[in-house]
Amino acid sequence: MSATTLAPVAPAAESRRFTSLRHAGYLTGRSLRILRREPVYLAFTLIQPMVWLLLFGALFERVAELPGFGSTSYLEYLTPGVVVMTAMMSAGWAGTGFIDDMNRGVMDRNLTSPVSRGALITGALTYQAVVTVVQSLIVFGVGVAAGARYDGGVTGVLVVLLCAVLLAVIFAALSCAVALMLRSQESLIGVSQFLTLPLAFTSTVMMAPALLPDWVGTIARYNPVDWAARASREALLGHPDWSAVLGRAGLLFALMLVMAWLATRAFRAYQRSV
Repeated sequence: MSATTLAPVAPAAESRRFTSLRHAGYLTGRSLRILRREPVYLAFTLIQPMVWLLLFGALFERVAELPGFGSTSYLEYLTPGVVVMTAMMSAGWAGTGFIDDMNRGVMDRNLTSPVSRGALITGALTYQAVVTVVQSLIVFGVGVAAGARYDGGVTGVLVVLLCAVLLAVIFAALSCAVALMLRSQESLIGVSQFLTLPLAFTSTVMMAPALLPDWVGTIARYNPVDWAARASREALLGHPDWSAVLGRAGLLFALMLVMAWLATRAFRAYQRSV
């Protein structure tokens, strides 16, 4: 086949990618405008993290005197863990937007429009990433205001935000996939509740690794919540082990790609059930 035959293919593919990104940007902006009109949603998602951070940080303050926490206070240990947990729990509700669109007929119109499935997923995940950054900054700021101190500086905080966003996108993609397959708000809530707390408590979000039972420590090795929590805490140290940080962040990134792909594939299950 001649070069002249192949020449138009690349611009056409590039144009499709640009159009898909433009659609994703529009969908993200649509969701952010809805959030701007209803900021109470953002406030509501922060109530439980503040309880975990301030109440548990004070209630279990002396836990940090146990071997395994080092010289850090429990509030300093808990703050990045709560940032990670907030990202996971908030992202578990991401699929509710898809269910609302299904109930109003918007989803069917989107699927028959030029908007690609990838743009629909990318828009939802990008919106969740933006929300996660705002939530994480608020939770982290409250922790610092309450007395937590870190030597990792701006770089450490940026790594915490990155880990929170990667974890949020993973669970947002899962939530969207469940919404497309089950098409039920109640089922989505049930799946979210079934996963979030067990994953949080089989990680180092609240307890030092040395104090975990052996079986919990084994589960934590394969738990993305633990990957995010450990990478975040390590990055906040004065002299972090960057190989450990990048290794866990890499695992989160790889899992994020897999989950985003699965969420896009879930549109097929939704269309078969319509």
